Amino acid sequence: MNNWTLLYEDFDPAKENLREALCTLGNGYFATRGAAPESEADEIHYPGTYLAGGYNRLKTDIAGRVVENEDLVNMPNWLLTKFRPEDGDWFNLMSVDILFYRKELNMKDGVLSRTVRFRDRQNRESTLIQRRLVHMANMHLAALESTIIPENWSGRIQILSALDGTVINAGVERYRQLNSKHLEPVKSGEVNDDIIYLLVETNQSLICIAEAARTCVYFEGEQIEVERKLIEEPGYIAHEFFIDLVKNKPVTIEKVVSFYTSKDFSISEPALDAVEALKHTGNFKGLFDSHIMEWDHLWDRCDIQVSDNDRTQMILRLHIFHLLQTVSRNSIDLDIGVPARGWHGEAYRGHIFWDELFIFPYLNLRIPMLTRSLLLYRYRRLNRSRLAARESGFKGALYPWQSGSNGREETQQLHLNPKSGRWLPDNTHLQRHVNAAIAYNVWQYFETTGDLEFMATYGTEMILEIARFLASITSYNRELGRYEILGVMGPDEYHDKYPDSEKPGLNNNAYTNVMTVWVLRTAIKALNQLNPKRRHDLQETIELEKPEIDQWQDIIHKMRVVFHDDGIISQFEGYNELVEFDWEGYLKKYGNIQRLDRILEAEGDTTNRYKASKQADILMLFYLFSSEELHELFKEMGYDFDPQIIPKNIEYYLKRSSNGSTLSNIVHSWVLARSDRPRSWNLFNKALESDISDIQGGTTHEGIHVGAMSGTVDILQRCYIGMEFCKELLHLNPRIPEGLQRLMLKIKYRGNWFDINITPEVLAITSSRYRDIIAKICFRGKIYEIKPGDTLNFDI
Repeated sequence: MNNWTLLYEDFDPAKENLREALCTLGNGYFATRGAAPESEADEIHYPGTYLAGGYNRLKTDIAGRVVENEDLVNMPNWLLTKFRPEDGDWFNLMSVDILFYRKELNMKDGVLSRTVRFRDRQNRESTLIQRRLVHMANMHLAALESTIIPENWSGRIQILSALDGTVINAGVERYRQLNSKHLEPVKSGEVNDDIIYLLVETNQSLICIAEAARTCVYFEGEQIEVERKLIEEPGYIAHEFFIDLVKNKPVTIEKVVSFYTSKDFSISEPALDAVEALKHTGNFKGLFDSHIMEWDHLWDRCDIQVSDNDRTQMILRLHIFHLLQTVSRNSIDLDIGVPARGWHGEAYRGHIFWDELFIFPYLNLRIPMLTRSLLLYRYRRLNRSRLAARESGFKGALYPWQSGSNGREETQQLHLNPKSGRWLPDNTHLQRHVNAAIAYNVWQYFETTGDLEFMATYGTEMILEIARFLASITSYNRELGRYEILGVMGPDEYHDKYPDSEKPGLNNNAYTNVMTVWVLRTAIKALNQLNPKRRHDLQETIELEKPEIDQWQDIIHKMRVVFHDDGIISQFEGYNELVEFDWEGYLKKYGNIQRLDRILEAEGDTTNRYKASKQADILMLFYLFSSEELHELFKEMGYDFDPQIIPKNIEYYLKRSSNGSTLSNIVHSWVLARSDRPRSWNLFNKALESDISDIQGGTTHEGIHVGAMSGTVDILQRCYIGMEFCKELLHLNPRIPEGLQRLMLKIKYRGNWFDINITPEVLAITSSRYRDIIAKICFRGKIYEIKPGDTLNFDI
């Protein structure tokens, strides 16, 4: 098995949609699914192309109300390339005999290839070899190379090379009742014999999108001239031409495409620049060489190597590959966040949630400038979040659970349960913990990089305004002498209100309350680390005075956390009064109960009645914080927190989770890494299979799960190596499971590169020889100095 390659050696129509998502190519600016070039959207194929941050809003009258949704738009299909013998049918895998099939995603080079040997209805046997790329070095370019070899025949074939802007959003079945036509044609045209262009515009956000395509034909290594016919309709343009084929003589059709929008920097007009780019772009080979060189540079700093298991290595690289295609150095300075499903499909409408909590740790340690840019997506929406807080009657900044173009709350008002066919109210906007996640991401970036300039200019202001909001949603319970947070949802989306209550929201979700205390403490710490002048100016600008900070201190010391059953942290107040769920009975009845909420709603029941979680909630505390940090947090709140209760809490909630989120196995693997390494390793391997095996039973084809992919990588780099950042020191405290024989990676901590090589017996860390800095490493509580080029070896 080649652990750089995702390989399929059969054509399976039932799995093609999944494979298209997994074979998506992108460069952090745009991405195109791995659909067959000859295909159009149907029950088998979905050839989507998506621009990072390319959103549009449409209204729909449904279930008795008008709802508005903002979607990631399916952009014009640049791939569309068809061929057929002069008297035959257009090539279609469903209508030929497949004699050989191989689809291969080469992650090392960032190239998708397909080889098909087939026999048509006239018994003509041919081989089709295709390669494609979305250029990593020049973010506006993509290319497709198609080679056709007639094996037992000679004759003419017809070629159609098109740009199709008539596409709609139809990649998620449960959204198909909603309006989906986002693109309007503007103009199209033929520039010269081989270049065509198409300009369309989104009908609400008014983003202009231009694609230009240059199609050339090569025979025996030389470009040949063909007579072309222009086909032009509103939103669609194509070149059609014929080629004479000679038995066993390959002919290559090369399609190079440029992609520009009105959101781009340094352009005059998208169509003009798209055409101009092609005039100065070389052939496929030149693009191929510069593209794989850029990927080689990326892999040099971003690869993580494990030994003795090719499948683990291959999936790990697949996860890194898709993360780097979602956001790359091309994304720096783009006004984008990281969507939960990548730019790989239309699930969750391309929105940004809290998944960056799982994504940024990998980027912080390799491309910190990219994390910085992605955090600025949140900073640019700070004023919008301040407005949201004011409109809701609170102070500070209220960031949305789902974010898109301008930072308003994009959570849908209604969601469809496909099992019952009913449209239901969506209360997930009450997940206020997304604000704590943003603050956590800012602080983790600072801890990893030491970028005080970012904190002084952007980061501290964000943390302070989030702290303000979280403080303002607390209320003081005089009877208990404690602060409470009422009417929210935690990460577990199975519970959005109390049983038999009409009012959405829950009281004293422990994760939200504890994270609020962490944010308030961190806000004070972030403020105090600024120089006095900047601290004064910032406090004056946002009108933050000492009485407000004193109230934060009071909340820190008096926040309420509810417990039950001798040391179990209650997920929320009243959790212990819920009914135990019949896990065995429902597993026997349904098999897969990951989406238990949909099953119960279809039965007329609700998960709100049961001690049943979709995903980690309380366990997120043990994911984000060490036992020492939690002890300190609870001590500040006035609770005697014994770290010995952590395993008890873990077991309690693991038994009550349906793992309805791909993030569940990530968190569960992490929290078991100290107490039960074999189980942790087993859950890590389950997490690896989340997308490649589509363990949720049919969701990955709508878009990969970037948080889960990044989370698996982070388990290796931070969890199993025991990597933490505290007091300007890199701390290492390994906990290597038996299944992990060797782990090799590079990290960048506070400007210094380190190579880490770890086995179950020894950890070796080498400091880069290119930076004249003596670094300090803390290994299991003891501090060591490491000079440039030196290696420290630790017995573990």
